[in-house]
Amino acid sequence: LRQFELKTESNNVTVEYSFQEKKLFLTRLSSSENTTPEIVEEVLKKIMEVAEDNRWRVVPTKPNISQFFKKNPSYKELLAPGIRI
Repeated sequence: LRQFELKTESNNVTVEYSFQEKKLFLTRLSSSENTTPEIVEEVLKKIMEVAEDNRWRVVPTKPNISQFFKKNPSYKELLAPGIRI
């Protein structure tokens, strides 16, 4: 299991992923019930920074992750070719 994680006393955010041919497939997003959407968004922004630094393309596979790109169009340039959101 590969995942990015943020754990604090009151929050837990986990983003599971797989990696193939310089593409980061974001396959699952889960968070504790008291985690705010703003915290989830910050975690996803950090993941986008990692992808950008490594010149990876991103493939969101879940609607809750795709929603991030709708709210933050500046990150759409990181989407793999052919991915439309």
